[in-house]
Amino acid sequence: MAQKTTGLHAVLSAPWAYDLLQNLLGAHRGRTQLVRDHIRPGQEFTILDIGCGTGEIVPHLPGDSSYHGFDLSPLYIDSAKRRFGQRATFHCMDIADYQPTDNSKLADVVLAIGILHHLDDGIAHKLIEGARSKLKPGGRLITMDGALVEGQSSMARSLILRDRGQNIRTPDEYLALAGKAFDRIKMTIRHDMIYVPYTHCIMECSA
Repeated sequence: MAQKTTGLHAVLSAPWAYDLLQNLLGAHRGRTQLVRDHIRPGQEFTILDIGCGTGEIVPHLPGDSSYHGFDLSPLYIDSAKRRFGQRATFHCMDIADYQPTDNSKLADVVLAIGILHHLDDGIAHKLIEGARSKLKPGGRLITMDGALVEGQSSMARSLILRDRGQNIRTPDEYLALAGKAFDRIKMTIRHDMIYVPYTHCIMECSA
């Protein structure tokens, strides 16, 4: 995983610092819009969340959702369990090592929010293939990452290039990655997910 790990980026490994920055940027609004416009959870939805962080998306989901969050940071997972452990399940492990016991445990939605821009093409492709294998027929992989697009503001471009992830892509490049595993992909470019100027590329990839 290619990412910056010095200075402010190192501080963000602490859950309190990560959550504080997210809240200052307006991530709460972004999560609300993501759930409403893109995840669109149904009744008794099963959701697997790759790189769940501190689990802040859980309060935005219906109470009858079956949510499993995965992250490699013990600090993030411990924080998520303390705050949301009564209504969600969190795993400090690579989702590649998670094997549903039967088809009923497959997911309606797999989330990879803010993940692909941390991964090179080879690792990103493996993650996307692995996500597809954990989806029910008709299930969706939903990704969201910062993107470089023509005409975006200089501030948005500057902030995106300062991200911890070192594999920021154009929308076409994200589409090419997902297209190796999925035939049906809906892509949306949004500039309104957080308070500051920023461009997000959201993909809904249907199995």
